[in-house]
Formats: sequence, C-alpha cells, structure tokens
Amino acid sequence: MKKELKVTPGIFPMPVLMIGTYNEDGTVDVMNAAWGMAQSMNQLKLCLTESHKTVKNMKRTHSCTVALGTKDLVVESDYLGMVSGNTVTDKFEKTGLHATKSEKVEAPIIEEYPICMECKVIDFEEDGTLVEVVNVQAEEKYLNSDGTINLNEVGIISYDPYGHGYYVVGEKIGQAFSDGKKLM
Repeated sequence: MKKELKVTPGIFPMPVLMIGTYNEDGTVDVMNAAWGMAQSMNQLKLCLTESHKTVKNMKRTHSCTVALGTKDLVVESDYLGMVSGNTVTDKFEKTGLHATKSEKVEAPIIEEYPICMECKVIDFEEDGTLVEVVNVQAEEKYLNSDGTINLNEVGIISYDPYGHGYYVVGEKIGQAFSDGKKLM
C-alpha cells in the first residue's frame, strides 16, 4: 500500500552541481545547487534564485562553470551550499580548494572536482538560468580507454530532496539502448 507524502518537487537522484563564478573583485565564488537539469544536448537549466551571489555574478559575467560533486569533496560541497557568498566573502578560501581561470569562459575551474562544464549564460528566465555548455573537462585518471567517464571510479554524488542526504552514484547495472532489445 502506498502512503501520501508531503509534496517535494524533486526527482532522485538529483545532481550536486557546484556552480563557480567570479566576484566583482576577482575572488572565487562557488555554490552547491541541487536544482539543475539538462535542458538539451548542450544546455543546462540552473534553478537558482536571484538572491544568490552566484546569480549576481553570472548576470555580470554571463559565465559560470558547473562541476559535479564527489564523495571525496562532500564536506566542502555541503559547506559551499550552506554558506552564502552574500554574507561570507571568503567562503571559497575556507574550503582549501584551488581554482584556475577557464580559457573558454569568465569563470573559475575548481581543480579538485574531476568533471567541469564551462558555460555561457543564454538567458535568465523566471524559473532559472539557461546556460550553454561550451566545453567539458575531466581528469584523465577517470576516463575509460574509449574516452568516456568511468562513473564507478569518480564517486559522483547526488542529493536526496526527501531525506536531505548525499548518495554516491556508480554501480552500472545495464546498458542503455541495448538491454531493452530483449523485449523487442
């Protein structure tokens, strides 16, 4: 028997997206945003409110980076989601993480996160910011011989909007566009 729950507009798993921007003074700002999704093959929708320092920075630079949170960085990722760049101006420095400037957009690449999408802002919409992914970088040690990402090794985490937990994504249980052929 099923029981009704409080309405939570979340789908599990939700990616833990680390959104990187530059502040007006050139310092790094990063926030944890679980409310984001692929909009098309090269676009993401980041559901961020106007009050975030990150959104203010994106409006000024029309750029951001989007890294995927990992199990090795869960403490830093959670902290960057709990603390506002509007009130704690040195929150990135407190994490001990390191950044380099993207060559494709005006935004920082956080070195410790193994997968990073460099993005240009397309539009600020009522329900979020639409960005175009112009480049993707991944640490070579996490790539398979065919150039795809080995998710079992990276330790990408997802956010549980119902219980507010983080979970590791990884075990491959099937092959898309193949396993279903058994029923054809």
